[in-house]
Amino acid sequence: MKRKELLKALSKLGCILIRRGGRHDLFKNPATGKQQPIPRHTEIDEHLAKHIIKELS
Repeated sequence: MKRKELLKALSKLGCILIRRGGRHDLFKNPATGKQQPIPRHTEIDEHLAKHIIKELS
């Protein structure tokens, strides 16, 4: 999955960027209070992307 697609899916869930890092960005869902690091690669493994979406929803 492309990183842009994952970020669009996260924004639809209401997730916000907490901070940028060297290799990962930290996103948080204010509704649930959960945080998850997002790799800064252009391609993200499909299983990892699904896991991130599941954790933040």
